[in-house]
Amino acid sequence: MGTGRTLHKKPRTRPVKSVGARRRRHLVQKRRLIALGVAEDVVGKLNIKEARDMLKRPALIEKAVATQAVTE
Repeated sequence: MGTGRTLHKKPRTRPVKSVGARRRRHLVQKRRLIALGVAEDVVGKLNIKEARDMLKRPALIEKAVATQAVTE
């Protein structure tokens, strides 16, 4: 069994994301949201896509949290 062109193509040689690295990434993202002022129970209920979308615009999150704190 030789090593032909199949194993030298770029998509086949790219590393696979590990489960541990993915979990670590999600945990870091949740910690960032909590640091921005989002309540911990709210962050716990978010799915990963929602959390990632929120982190795309951190200034809006800080502004929303500030206005929410004023109204309460």
